[in-house]
Amino acid sequence: MENKVILEALDLVKTFSLSRKQQQLEKTKTKVKVAVNHLSFQVYEGEIYGLLGPNGAGKTTTLRMLSTLIKPTSGTALVNGFDIIKESDKVRNNICFLTSELKFEDFFTPNYLFDFFAKLHGLSKEETFKNKEKLFTTLGINEFKEVKIGELSTGMKQKVAIAISLAHDPKIIIFDEPTNGLDVLTAKVVTDYLLELKKEGRTIIVSTHIFSLVEKICDRVGVIINGEMVLQEDVKTLTKEKNLEDIFFELYKEKVGEQQ
Repeated sequence: MENKVILEALDLVKTFSLSRKQQQLEKTKTKVKVAVNHLSFQVYEGEIYGLLGPNGAGKTTTLRMLSTLIKPTSGTALVNGFDIIKESDKVRNNICFLTSELKFEDFFTPNYLFDFFAKLHGLSKEETFKNKEKLFTTLGINEFKEVKIGELSTGMKQKVAIAISLAHDPKIIIFDEPTNGLDVLTAKVVTDYLLELKKEGRTIIVSTHIFSLVEKICDRVGVIINGEMVLQEDVKTLTKEKNLEDIFFELYKEKVGEQQ
């Protein structure tokens, strides 16, 4: 049976204008920065797909375009058949996007925030209760559901953010650096839960710079360097003879060498 493509990036380009100060900081005279450079790739239904690359490679910008938070300069993407530019509302109904930059007001509780975002998604009280019960129990939030966000640990805040992002039971889950800044115990809870979501048939896209995370949870990986896709392959096939870290640095040396 052929794998169904549930997300497809089609020649995505994103450029940003640089101020004089930004030019000085980046030590460049160019007025335009190409963050994502003609990026195309496919994600299959029910897989965990990893976008691997160093900081500044264009991973977060790509995920923000896929999530309809920013518009591409050119190109587009289809998410469960919906165009990110022409049908952004329908795209948002099918996805969740979680980033480490997601911040909640300190004086709200996880319980209140979950109900608030569930209502924004149009969930009934019954659906809200059912989804919250499952997520809070799985992620170990119940004990802290009435504790103010400002009083929670970093790890617990991340768990709450995950629960709230999944409140509407999305088909496609997009996580930007899901284990960034977490202690090893919380990171394991998060990665184990991603694998559990895959078993439930969800499609998951994660961006990361951590090789071991890709090797542990991803079915396929796309390597991005300087905004370009330089490799896309099945993880097990790719790492039969070499580990992912060695493969990446060979590609990085080759790519950066070309551009110097």
